[in-house]
Amino acid sequence: MRLLVTGGCGFIFSHFIRHILQKYPDYKIINLDKLTYCGNIENTKDFRNNRNYKFIKGDICDKKLVERTVKEVDVIINGAAETHVDRSIIDAGSFVKTDIFGTYVLLEAARKNDVEKYIQISTDEAYGSVERGSFKEGDPLNPNSPYSASKAGADLLVGAYRRTHGTPAVITRSSNNYGSYQFPEKLIPLFITNLLRGKKVPLYGDGSNVRDWLFVTDNCAAVDTVLHKGKIGETYNIASSDERTNLEITKMLLKLLGKPDGMIQHVQDRKGHDFRYSMDCSKMRAIGWKPRVKLEEGLEMTIEWYKNNEWWWRPIVKKLGN
Repeated sequence: MRLLVTGGCGFIFSHFIRHILQKYPDYKIINLDKLTYCGNIENTKDFRNNRNYKFIKGDICDKKLVERTVKEVDVIINGAAETHVDRSIIDAGSFVKTDIFGTYVLLEAARKNDVEKYIQISTDEAYGSVERGSFKEGDPLNPNSPYSASKAGADLLVGAYRRTHGTPAVITRSSNNYGSYQFPEKLIPLFITNLLRGKKVPLYGDGSNVRDWLFVTDNCAAVDTVLHKGKIGETYNIASSDERTNLEITKMLLKLLGKPDGMIQHVQDRKGHDFRYSMDCSKMRAIGWKPRVKLEEGLEMTIEWYKNNEWWWRPIVKKLGN
């Protein structure tokens, strides 16, 4: 199988490429990545010389490049996206361009070249917030941030191409991922790198917002399952079903790092901050996937990685001015 993976120098999909190359030694992967501020070529250093791997620096909004590249593959997995909610609140333009227009460019290339499968990587945030119960795949989308709106827009476009052109598309929506190589602007890597440097952690509001936390390798295994077993036209929710408040996560990190509660600095809440994300993942379980890494174990492994890889994150936090 020949795969085009977009955004493969980012956090999740550098892990996914590693997963595929190790599990399927006869598969070939092209990684198309623009190398924006959170795309890091160092994330691929352990597999960049693999004979079945090829890196192309480029933008998914570049029609000519995308069409030329798609001619070489059987499957497209679109993991390229602008993803940070806070940045989308400040300036939504790049989110609309990459997440929606970039998806359109990929879908057009998929249509013209008759790819076998197109997998759109989305987010639980597209459903919006829910106080009780869990969203199922057929529930209406109700995004509340410019980021989640751009992802929901892309999902709707994928669905339209499926119905209009017969594009063999599948959508995955995952909960909050965490693990090694995650850019230190997201909660867990930001808090870990702050605490390792003796700095306080900025917790929004009272920390009562609820999230489901999924270890990145579990998400990679889920996308792998959808690649091989997912039914065309379906959407699949991917989550650990282990929900915690942001305050609970913060206190777990403090405990694992031997830091006092006094290291928490409560800051003004994010605009339009969704209270709770929750998804029903029974459809994924029905095709043979389930999460394997427990939250406590995953946090321990993540902390250990950041402790042992300061070379990776210290230049980043310095550039961010944190």
